[in-house]
Amino acid sequence: METASGKAVGRAEPRRPRARPKPLQPVTPTDSRTWRAGLQAFLHPRVITMFFFGISAGIPLLLIFSSLGLWLREAGVDRSTATFFSWAALGYSFKFVWAPIIDQLPLPWLTHRLGRRRAWLLLAQAAVILAIFLMAIIDPALSENNLRFMALACVLLGFSSATQDIVIDAYRIESAGAELQAMMSSTYIAGYRIGMLISGAGALLLSGALGTALGDYHYTAWKITYLGMALTMLIGVATTLSIPEPEISQTRKYKHGHRIYLRFFALFLLAISGFILTFYLSANLAAHWKGQLAGLLGNGALAAFSVELLRLGAAACAALSVAAGLIRLGFVERSIVVQGYISPVLDFFGRYALRTGLLLLLLICLYRISDIVLGVITNIFFQDLGYSKQEIGSVVKTFGLFMTLAGGFLGGLLAVRFGVIKILFLGALLTALTNLLFMLLAIAGYNMPLLYVVIAADNLSAGIASAAFVAFLSRLTNVSFTAMQYAIFSSLMTLIPKIIGGYSGSIVEQIGYSHFFLFASLLGLPVLGIIYLAARRLKFEP
Repeated sequence: METASGKAVGRAEPRRPRARPKPLQPVTPTDSRTWRAGLQAFLHPRVITMFFFGISAGIPLLLIFSSLGLWLREAGVDRSTATFFSWAALGYSFKFVWAPIIDQLPLPWLTHRLGRRRAWLLLAQAAVILAIFLMAIIDPALSENNLRFMALACVLLGFSSATQDIVIDAYRIESAGAELQAMMSSTYIAGYRIGMLISGAGALLLSGALGTALGDYHYTAWKITYLGMALTMLIGVATTLSIPEPEISQTRKYKHGHRIYLRFFALFLLAISGFILTFYLSANLAAHWKGQLAGLLGNGALAAFSVELLRLGAAACAALSVAAGLIRLGFVERSIVVQGYISPVLDFFGRYALRTGLLLLLLICLYRISDIVLGVITNIFFQDLGYSKQEIGSVVKTFGLFMTLAGGFLGGLLAVRFGVIKILFLGALLTALTNLLFMLLAIAGYNMPLLYVVIAADNLSAGIASAAFVAFLSRLTNVSFTAMQYAIFSSLMTLIPKIIGGYSGSIVEQIGYSHFFLFASLLGLPVLGIIYLAARRLKFEP
């Protein structure tokens, strides 16, 4: 990968017979100026920019899930009726599918005026504001049609928000060299958490203050709340309009005319239509097979997971078939598709070779497995111990947020001082160790002082690990394929942990909380070995 300064980072060592890769080159421990440089880096304009972009990226997430879920519950919407709201999450899970569109498609007028990245940022942020506005003016309690329109607006919010994430990640990587990536990751994570606090706790407090509650529903309260959330997105718009376009992005030229890129975009839309149509038409058949398989396996959860996985695979095959058929018919040039989807993958394995590339992908898939698997069950665990919702909100959400922010800033500072790889290892080790504290809490039961200790340690370690991991992924990304490669990385990092996390409740029922927390901690140990192997194969500049 090339930085803005033209220096190569994150490359595999050249293959030499019977020769070991050179060790990492850490910063010299006696260089006290590194601490001062790390602290000064937090005041760098690009680092501050990522803080505001983090707020803009964090606001939409909870407006799709927790805040919207409470709104629908107060409106009396049945859970089974609102199942297709889960489609909104597809934008976050499959954003790598349309990331090449963002890399290759120029926007009329906007790209010329603002540049490649800022043009897409402004469009995505405008779409986010529009989606939140549409959700605000729809009362889901009035009719089934209103509920369907709400779902469509929610899906628009999910895809536009995921698009904003893609462009922000690309902007972060292209706008500064490797020496600032850890700090930019830290401030981005801090802003993201604050954005989630605004749209989560902030939305709930505002709607409650306006008079709506479970059993006493007032649509106007939620309307004003969501309109207010739409206004907060102006933070991101103002940031986009006030920053410069990355120099690397300015020098990259589009190779084809607008019509060719528009056909590429049309190909994407038609393929996605095939995916959605297949997924929708298979709903009744899937429900039938879930019942049949549940009786055969004696496990409803496993049957539902297996059928939905097959359903998802069938929809993906339909999308690929549509795309392949249109390419063969000459609807779009094959070179455009190769440049968008194939070249980024070949570039990654070309830079790191097959063995090292697979090792890095394994690290990406497993790095967050320990904390994500544990995180799925923690709120239920706290309730089972007897903590009230107010106590969980004040300690886990509010106090935990500040500990995460502190961990993020500390992780960025340590990464500058000691190098990304070492802090990546430290974050993984701390995550595994702090999970053991939940075992102690399970044994102790209701204990407020111990809860503060557990939450402080857990969120501090999560902040350190997240800052180092985002900086690490940024270094693996080639600026020639920024959007696509980072979108693949960010999608892979939660895939396996979310699949295993879905079974956390069943595992707890079988082995209990204490053994489950030990299991979650042990899941993080192989990650330490993978980081060690990756460090032997990679050479990062200090």
